[in-house]
Amino acid sequence: MSAQNKDTYEMIQVPKNTGVRFYTSVDTGSYIPSHWHPAIEIIYMLEGELTVTVENTSRLLSAGQCILINPSIIHATQCISPNKAIVFQIPMDFISLYLPEVTQLLFTIDDPSDNPIRQTKIDIFKDTLLKMQVANDIRPEGFVLRFNSLLFEVLFQLYHNFSTRVFHANRSQRTRDLDRLNEVLSYTEAHYNEPVALDDVAGVACLETGYFCRFFKKYMGTTFLEYQNELRLSRIYHDLVTTQDTVQLILERHGFTNYKLFRRMFQERFGATPSQIRK
Repeated sequence: MSAQNKDTYEMIQVPKNTGVRFYTSVDTGSYIPSHWHPAIEIIYMLEGELTVTVENTSRLLSAGQCILINPSIIHATQCISPNKAIVFQIPMDFISLYLPEVTQLLFTIDDPSDNPIRQTKIDIFKDTLLKMQVANDIRPEGFVLRFNSLLFEVLFQLYHNFSTRVFHANRSQRTRDLDRLNEVLSYTEAHYNEPVALDDVAGVACLETGYFCRFFKKYMGTTFLEYQNELRLSRIYHDLVTTQDTVQLILERHGFTNYKLFRRMFQERFGATPSQIRK
């Protein structure tokens, strides 16, 4: 989650002294289309709201609520009014140093929970995130010691309170499919504002065109053309709220040539016209 995030397969950059990415996100408005990364992502809303879609299931996250997205799970976010949140990404390579069996674990934080004991554990978890935020923002002397002590407390809580051991059938096949999908998403990212023939993008995946269409829909929950337009919408939305360029100039910049289709998709996605979003 970030108004600046433009990656579909997100290559997470982490500082060497912590090994994780942790920051406070202040978002004035954004739409981040479907993407994935080999990391656990935790979003804890502090102010405002955020719509999070995980594998085609959407949830409105309100202030005080927390969500966890497992590694290599396709997800998207949409912010239509200012919000503030803690964003915490823990790469699998980092976790596996301390939990070698992490690929056999499924992490779940069902916040809010109707189980009082479970909710208490969630509240303790969120309190630890807030302490991490204070340490990260203030950066006191010995910051790394304080932050990392809380980091390992979070990992311990995740392992003992929020993980379930599962058997992943055909995991190696899914890994190969995601690697192939990554090639497609990277290509699309580089050419999203150009006309892209299905045959060309299917060739990137080394798949026959018909099979590629089914393959893409299976993992992304949308057709390739719809996904390409979603990428364009996300860039257009960003430019609308951060520049004073005309709508026509923004559309041309991002390769949206059908204005009538753009208006319909924009209205459906954001529930407002471009001029209303700007206001």
